[in-house]
This record gives sequence, C-alpha cells and structure tokens, in this order.
Amino acid sequence: MRQKRSKAYKKQMGLYVHAFKFRDPFQVLVDDEFIRICDKASLDVVRGLTRILHGGVKPMITQCCIQALYASRNQHVIDLAKSFERRKCNHSIKDPLTSGECLKSVVDVEGQNKHRYIVATQDVGARKHFRKVPGTPLIYMNPTVMVMEPLSDASSKVIKDIENRKLTGGLNDVNSGKIVPEQAAAEQDGQPPVKKRKGPKGPNPLSVKKKKSNPEAAKAESKSEDEKKKRKRKRSHKSHKSSEATESDENKNAASPTPEAPDNNENSST
Repeated sequence: MRQKRSKAYKKQMGLYVHAFKFRDPFQVLVDDEFIRICDKASLDVVRGLTRILHGGVKPMITQCCIQALYASRNQHVIDLAKSFERRKCNHSIKDPLTSGECLKSVVDVEGQNKHRYIVATQDVGARKHFRKVPGTPLIYMNPTVMVMEPLSDASSKVIKDIENRKLTGGLNDVNSGKIVPEQAAAEQDGQPPVKKRKGPKGPNPLSVKKKKSNPEAAKAESKSEDEKKKRKRKRSHKSHKSSEATESDENKNAASPTPEAPDNNENSST
C-alpha cells in the first residue's frame, strides 16, 4: 500500500471514529464474493483489512453469505469463512437471500448504520445503497488490491453538521433567552431565583502548603507544663498528724518522773 493512500485511510477512519463513534476492534461484514476474490489473489483478508483500517479487526459473515459459499464447494474458502464470527441475519437457510440483500437488511436499520459495521462487498448495487446511509465505510477489491471508498456525500453532510453545531452551539438556539419554568415561578412569587452552587470554591488542598511547627512555641509550652508540675503540693491528712501528736505527748508524760509530795511529819517536827 502506498504511503499517501495509507495516510488518507487513516484520516478517514479518524473521522468515522470521532463523528460516528466507531471503536477498535472494527466490525467488518464480508460477503462471499469478496472472500473468493481475496483467496484468488492470495491475499490474507484479516491482514489486508488491518492495514486499511489502521486498527484491530473483527471479520463477520452472515448465514446467507456462507450458504452461497457452501454452494460453490470451495473447501478452502469455506474453512476461511468458518473462522469468522457468524452474524445472525434471521433469514431462512433453505431459502437464503442474495449477499447484497442480506447485508442491506443487517446494516441499514431505519436509514442508519446502528451497529457501526464496515461493509466489505463486491456487490455494486449494495455499495450504491450504502452510500446513502451515513457512517458506512465501504471496502472492495479492485481487482487484486483492497480499496476503501472515500467518504460518501451523506457521511460528509453529517460531519459538517456536527462541526457547525460545535462552532455555533447556543447562538442559533430557539430556546436561548427563554425563561425556565422554575425561574418564571420564582419571579411570580417576587423572590429572585436561587442560584445552584456548583461546589466548594476554597483553595485546592493539594496546592496549599502545610503549616510548619514552631520549635520555640513548643519549648515554651513544655516549660510551662514543667512549672505547673513543680508547683503542685501534696496535701497532708490532718487526722493522721493529730493522732501522731497525741501519741507523742502520751509517751513524753510517761517518761518524765512525777514530783514527790512533801512529808507532813517532817514539817511538823521542825
């Protein structure tokens, strides 16, 4: 694949991803004729789709398309198709539809590519139909090279509308400037409408510096605590001291000798 074409495909898929919400891995619906031509050109289907879409690929095939391969009795192509994921189309196995009609019924849901399929088909009529469905990438073999069609007019129109809405959002809105019902009720009551607070507007806690501890203040607090501890006095129990004092007085009285009384006979003889 040439570099210029590869860049164009990558840019195109970027538009599908942003505008139509396509996601990797991309779902690719292949038909029986596309698989046959890839096999005839000795081209690996999965590798070729991956190179074009610049992402993961999930190949899928419908029941009607695989029934068409059974009719061809090409066992190598049948085994290759069996390795792909089977997409239910809810059509009768005994009376299957053509590959083009089956793909239309699966992809086109009320004029939209609801399931975001990328269609790889050789059916010219089916590709013409899918160009009218916005957001439908188309891939085909031409004749031995895998090619993706440029954006269709329907897809380009939708992308332009999305871009214009983003640029002029709210300017041309019909409801802009109209009074909201809650606001009208508040004006009738004579009270101004209460504005809803979106959230706290304080400083970011991660950007605020932490408070530094002051060592001098800590020392002063420790000194004051030590002084308080020193000033504490032990309270003495008075009852205990008074009992001790009475016991000491009694011991003193017992130890001191009592003075002898004067003899009356001696005084009388004198």
